[in-house]
Amino acid sequence: MYDTTSTDAGLRAGRREWSGLAVLVLPTLLVALEINVLFLALPHLSVDLGASGVQQLWITDIYGFMVAGLVITMGTLGDRIGRRKLLLTGGAAFALLSLLAAYSTSPEMLIAARTLLGIAGATLMPSTLALIVNMFRDDRQRGVAIAVWATCQFAGAALGPVLGGLLLEHFWWGSVFLLAVPLMVVLVLVGPVLLPEHRNRDAGRLDLTSVALSLAAILPIVYGIKRLVADPTTTVMPIAALIVGTVCGVVFVRRQLRLDDPLLDLRLLSQRSLSLVLATLALAGVAMAGTGLLVTQYLQTVLGYSPAESALWFAPMGLAVAVGVTLTPVIARSVAPPTAIAAGLALSAVGAALLTQLDSTNGLGLTVIAITVLALGTGPLFALGTGIVVGSAPPERAGAAAAMSETSNYFGGTLGLAILGTVGAAIYRHHMADAIPAGLAAEAAQNARESVAGATATAADLPGVDATALIHAAHDAFTSGINTVGLIGGVIFAVLAILIATRLR
Repeated sequence: MYDTTSTDAGLRAGRREWSGLAVLVLPTLLVALEINVLFLALPHLSVDLGASGVQQLWITDIYGFMVAGLVITMGTLGDRIGRRKLLLTGGAAFALLSLLAAYSTSPEMLIAARTLLGIAGATLMPSTLALIVNMFRDDRQRGVAIAVWATCQFAGAALGPVLGGLLLEHFWWGSVFLLAVPLMVVLVLVGPVLLPEHRNRDAGRLDLTSVALSLAAILPIVYGIKRLVADPTTTVMPIAALIVGTVCGVVFVRRQLRLDDPLLDLRLLSQRSLSLVLATLALAGVAMAGTGLLVTQYLQTVLGYSPAESALWFAPMGLAVAVGVTLTPVIARSVAPPTAIAAGLALSAVGAALLTQLDSTNGLGLTVIAITVLALGTGPLFALGTGIVVGSAPPERAGAAAAMSETSNYFGGTLGLAILGTVGAAIYRHHMADAIPAGLAAEAAQNARESVAGATATAADLPGVDATALIHAAHDAFTSGINTVGLIGGVIFAVLAILIATRLR
């Protein structure tokens, strides 16, 4: 039996549902802001709290680790106890923990607060998306609602660094955490009035073994990938983590297929449209995250912009996704979803291909155009694709389906950072192999081969002509890496466009 307080299926949403959507975008915007707003604050809080390099990594990474590890569990938990209840509980906890983070007095206290924030944050995204599915039963209205939801998600991600920079100009580093408090207060006060409760009354007990296995699979894999990206020379622990995570993942999958009421219903993947869209979301995430990583580094290390300036020039990528998502409901009125998604991915392929034309001297204008075109084309995928995923599950499993969509996006982005980041680094090292001046000390030469920053530091101790030549070589080598990653991204988008156009029905 399906328990709901919303209108019967088939009725169009009214004023209450649209007002409820305005409430639901608050946590969506918040989670997107929270992911990126901390980067500019990190140097300030590190000095104030005396955080070591390792502690800085945990401060930045632990939030994402917990969200990734628990989003599946929270999506399924919402199906069982009620999505509104989970959302409001998570929102209240997020507000209180944000206060704790803002007024942390030690690195350990901030790491603990960020860990708990990740747990609370994992309740927000699947709950908001599942409630949207339940509140908007009309396909066209649901498409518009999901487009609004996704627009806030990507606009928040784009504006996070910019907003963080503005706050840090006038306030202390804790102000970036206080952004959450007023938003969550509004959610907790208004949510019970405007948001209906939805839950599956026939759902069984939460399988704690599956919860543990999902954490044991996801967390080591995410950790291993992030560590390999951060330090490719240290491989033992990251590879061990990847092996452990993979083994636990296999055990998790086998258990889900045996259970009558699994934590994650993998049988949904037997639907070709669902599995194809999930794969497309993941692979598009690979291309977007990989190109985004190299573009932000290119802006800083090659073109010489500060982190704040780079964040400003990079913002069009997130804003373009938001624009593409916003336009999608209008496009979908006259174009079938597969056609709209495929055309958008073809446009993204063009944007990625433009990155192959960058040079190391004056590529700002072309860079902004390229990432804008690339991101704009993904709008139909994120709007219509997300709708296909959550619409493929029965209403009582909407939370689990929403979690699958979020997990696919997150893992795609994580893999993109690892794979395409490694490709860019390998090309850089290849081009720098013959660019090191003769007679340079072995350690200095190694530093120059590893990164543009290392080459710049090495050049500071060289004579003028050799220093200039080394820096130019490093810039050219890094630009070759971003050219190649742009080509790979273009191929990924083009292949996905063909698959969606020919296989999605």
